[in-house]
Amino acid sequence: MSTAERGTPARSVTADREIVISRVIDAPQELVFEAFTEVRHLSRWWGPEGFTTTTQSFEFRVGGEWDFVMHGPDGTDYPEWITWTEIGAPARIAFLHGESRDDPNAFESVLTFEPDGAATRIQMRTVFLTKELRDQAVEKYHAIEGGHQTLSNLAAYVTEISEKGVEG
Repeated sequence: MSTAERGTPARSVTADREIVISRVIDAPQELVFEAFTEVRHLSRWWGPEGFTTTTQSFEFRVGGEWDFVMHGPDGTDYPEWITWTEIGAPARIAFLHGESRDDPNAFESVLTFEPDGAATRIQMRTVFLTKELRDQAVEKYHAIEGGHQTLSNLAAYVTEISEKGVEG
């Protein structure tokens, strides 16, 4: 009998290389998905507290890319690049994320958007190539705290636009 059969979840084969962050956002699934997939919204909330984002190019489609720069509160610029690998509106997005198109250490992320009553549960699962790259992201770049802050910024932004009635 496997561990999962005894009622304990089986450990993922990538568990030591991944970061999983989730949050319930008080807004409908379609609005949360839209805020995550349209550049006019992303630029308003993307990144940890104190960061801003400048988009160089954006094309939301499988194989499309988002080329952008995150500006840290200390003035440091962080070049970023994402290519979308799967889009299942309004429930799922997968992408490859690195510093540039040819980044050998780019990591994979899968986001799921599930209705939770009138709210939406978003889960961000990121898998790195190695445990060392995951640990570096956590220790050097504070990826876990940054992920929680990013989803907090998303929640605040979506609440703001839904209160204004601005969805389109």
